[in-house]
Amino acid sequence: MIRSQNQIKIESNSSTMSDLVFLLLIFFMITSTLISPNAVKLLLPESNSKTMAKQNVTVYINDNFEFYVGDANTPASVETLEPMIEQGIYESVPGGETHDACVVLRSDKTVPVQYVVNVIDAVNAINERTGAQHKVILATSPK
Repeated sequence: MIRSQNQIKIESNSSTMSDLVFLLLIFFMITSTLISPNAVKLLLPESNSKTMAKQNVTVYINDNFEFYVGDANTPASVETLEPMIEQGIYESVPGGETHDACVVLRSDKTVPVQYVVNVIDAVNAINERTGAQHKVILATSPK
């Protein structure tokens, strides 16, 4: 009987596959920690109400009393707050025509009421000038 010296062995090396899986796992763990849901870290006031609204623009007030409108990385002043909110409203609506937008106010619970009133005054000034009926909704966290 004649036997062949070269036999074909069917084997697979799983070490490279496990290395690839661990590399992917590390990659996704690192990238998931870089993503933050809110650009501004806030401790929202607590409430039992569950009002949900379609938000057109979000205004943040952090614990340093700085205003941020939408995804802006630079703080807004009280003087620039109104035009920035108005721009955010009209950019959020296709066609730019809206008369009943919702401005969601996400304010840290340590912020004095005057800063909240500044945002409400800015939206009211937009309403008076344009004849719109934009609303301000205060965002809260559940109790």
